[in-house]
Formats: sequence, C-alpha cells, structure tokens
Amino acid sequence: MIIRDRFGPEYLISVYDPKIKMVGFLVIDNTALGLGKGGLRMTPNVTEEEVRRLARVMTWKNALAGIPFGGAKSGIVWSGGSKELKKKFVQSFARLIKPFIPKLYIAGPDVNTGEEEMRWFVEAIGDWRGATGKPADFCLVKGKRKRCGLPHELGSTGFGVAEATAVAASLIKLDLKKTTVAIHGFGNVGTFAYQHLRKMGAKIIALADLSATIFSEEGFDDRILEKLIRQKAPLSDYPDAQKIPSEDFWKIKADILIPASITDVINHRNKDEIKAKIIVEGANIPMPDDVEEELFQRGILIVPDLIANAGGVISSYAEYRSYDAQKAFSLIRGKIRKRVKEVIKKALQTKTNPRQIALKLAQRIVNQGA
Repeated sequence: MIIRDRFGPEYLISVYDPKIKMVGFLVIDNTALGLGKGGLRMTPNVTEEEVRRLARVMTWKNALAGIPFGGAKSGIVWSGGSKELKKKFVQSFARLIKPFIPKLYIAGPDVNTGEEEMRWFVEAIGDWRGATGKPADFCLVKGKRKRCGLPHELGSTGFGVAEATAVAASLIKLDLKKTTVAIHGFGNVGTFAYQHLRKMGAKIIALADLSATIFSEEGFDDRILEKLIRQKAPLSDYPDAQKIPSEDFWKIKADILIPASITDVINHRNKDEIKAKIIVEGANIPMPDDVEEELFQRGILIVPDLIANAGGVISSYAEYRSYDAQKAFSLIRGKIRKRVKEVIKKALQTKTNPRQIALKLAQRIVNQGA
C-alpha cells in the first residue's frame, strides 16, 4: 500500500525492459530541500512499497544530515546472475529513468551495488553527475577542475555508525572500551563499523552474515577478520569459530546491538530475545515501527537509522561538492556526532523514543525548505 501525505511521494516510477525482463522502481519522495538522493538496491524481493518506505527515510535522513538533498530511492529486482547480466540490468534501468537525472534524482550504492555498478550507471546515461559512490579513479576533468568519485567502499556509512555508537554510549555513561558489541550483517556497513569500533576499544563478540553466525565471548582475532575483509570472504571461512544457529544471534547478551543487514531483520519473531542496552541502526528500517517502540519501552536506547547511518549520504554530498576523502570523513564525523548528541540527549531528558524526536526535527526542517 502506497501512503500519500503532505510530504509525498512526488514521483512513483515503475520500469520494465522486456528484452531482459528487468523490473525496477524509482521513488522520488520529496524535493523541498533539493534533488532526490538515495541508493540503488538490487535484491530478489525488492518492491515499490519497500522503495517508497526507504525513500521517505532518505527525506528525513538528508534533512537531519543538514545537506541540500531531498529523499529518493531506487531498486531493481535482481535474482542473481553473471556480471555481464547485472551490468545489462543496471544500464537498462539507468537509461529508462534518465529523464529524471540529475535534476530530480541522483543514484548511489546500496544493497548489492557499489562503485562498479555506479560506473555502469553513469556510463549508460552519459552524465558523470548521475550517481555518487563512483570509483576514485573515475574522474571528470573540466578545464583546471578535476572531480573524482568517492566510492562506497571507503566505508563512510560504517564509519558513521561507529561514531553514532560512541556518542550514544557516552550519553548513558557506558565506557566503550568495556562494552560488548554484536553486529548483524558483515558487508560494507558491518565490516567498517567493526573496524572503527575495534579502534575505539570495543569488544565485538558476535558477527553474522548469510554464510554463518559466529560467537566468541573473548572477541575475535582482528588479523583473521581483516584478512577475510580484504579477500571479501564469508564469515564461514573464519577458522575454528564457534558457529551458532542464525536465529540464536538475537539471544546473545551484548551491550550494543548493530543491525546492519536488511529491512525488518528485527521483527515480531525475535524481538523478545534481545537483551542489548543500545541498538544502533546500521541498516535502513531494520525493524517495524511497532517493534522499535516496544523495545524502547523495555528500556533499550535506540539510535534510529535516520541519524545513525547517514555517513553514506553525507559522503555522497561530499562527492557532489568535489571534496576529497579526508574532508568527507571529517564532515561525516562532525555532522553525525552533532545530530546524534542532539537527538539522544533530548530523548533521554524527555523519556521519548529517539525516532519521534528525530522525525519532528526532520519534518520541521523540510517544512522550512518547502
């Protein structure tokens, strides 16, 4: 069911390429603050409704990040296949939505898309500005000005999640160096959140990806995990790991839980198992609103996706402005720390669900820009 309200969605686009049977969706939710910005995901079950929900999240996220972008999202139904077929799907989708780019929409990486897919995307439409998250060596030169990509693979989202985690922990007087953390999802967001949290001194005791769920009360060997990350190997390759059933991940007693995998991964089936003090939403919409409210009422502090995982879109803005990686990460740290502190501090003072605080603030910002 597509919900329409005073904020949008402004455009609902469904496309189909009969030659290769590519089905795709683009939702431009709100452009009060600027052109729509949001990633392109490729999953077997993506729907227009899922893309609409994610586009609305981007409207609020971009407003809260303080960047001049509106909210949008896109998706391609992708059940897997060769690299050549994937390229055809991405480029077919790009060409079909070209009339909206870049005045109303700019793409970016998301689930199952990264720098290579963004290169394919902009090559198909012939406009370097059509996507962010492009490869660092993929540049546009105009006169003396050189603009290059800031790839998603730099880990901006995971870095921002780690920063958000540090701020939330400090606000409830939790020493990060004495905390235990469980991360669900070990892709781009989860791996970089792991790396940055380890640098901060946190102990990661549980990790999960599609291949395995592994647990270690004493933490993992950083050297082994770093090797797996470099090789893009699955967690099932971690030697001598204590592997547990995937559903038991939610039963693990960790101070901080970071869902960094898929939409609604925390749900009515597993919500009662969760024992964390803090949940930092690394993924977009990792749980339904009613489940989130129930967990909050149980005393769990939740840092919502709207502010926790904004590092990626802040990096997109940095690329849009032609900043280098160092300046991008400095911008991410400053913006995320400031907003998380503002929202969580007020939530603790008023005993209000942080999402409600963040939403009211985001709506105010969008209304002012309209």
